[in-house]
Amino acid sequence: MDYRRIIPCLDVKDGRLVKGIHFVELKNVGDPAENAEAYSKAGADELVFLDITATVEKRKTLVDAVKRTIERITIPLTVGGGINSIPGILELMDIGVSKVSINTAAVRNPEFVNEAVKEVGGDKITIAIDTRTSTEVASGFEVMVNGGRTPVGIDAVEWAKQMEDRGATAILPTSMDADGTQAGYDIPMTRAISDAVSLPVIASGGAGKLEHLYEAIAEGHADAVLVASIAHYGTFSIRQMKEYLAGKGVAVNL
Repeated sequence: MDYRRIIPCLDVKDGRLVKGIHFVELKNVGDPAENAEAYSKAGADELVFLDITATVEKRKTLVDAVKRTIERITIPLTVGGGINSIPGILELMDIGVSKVSINTAAVRNPEFVNEAVKEVGGDKITIAIDTRTSTEVASGFEVMVNGGRTPVGIDAVEWAKQMEDRGATAILPTSMDADGTQAGYDIPMTRAISDAVSLPVIASGGAGKLEHLYEAIAEGHADAVLVASIAHYGTFSIRQMKEYLAGKGVAVNL
């Protein structure tokens, strides 16, 4: 059954679960392992764990925090943040991580994606793309790096296509403009990338209402939706999200 997935996102800083707006003004909202366990039991399809300051602080992902999280869940976990070496990827795979999400390192050295695909298989490689609205590129959506802080003049849609060509098997585009606002996903950006590649695309950044989840799928052509604020703050349960989508005719794993 081909169903749309609900994926809570664990933004982690210094080993604690945080949430901000536009990747700043971060608030401590709990322990990532405890929250992960709750989401796993509540019926989330997968989880994403992002060590959001690893790249900026020039360090690898906090493996201990990832390991604590994996020990408490029964669903796949994708880990991102500071993923910039094959040994780093293998270390995460060894402790049970299902996939890694590569962002800045791919922009700095696109060949790294080929190497990672060759080493562990494309099915374990997700490419995260932080974007912002920009008149500098043809699609109107520019790639950002360093935790969404630095624009690099690359067209996000063309970049997604290049990453598909290099063997990645999922794209996770996050709108820096929408992140944490709870005003809705960036539908034009999500749709532009979804329509340009044949890979699953995970909508990210801005979910605040149940309607936003449906819009990302129906209008943004996303295969999955990443949720953070509306899950962490208890606005809606995973069950409520899935039942809402099912009521709209979207296939979900209830």
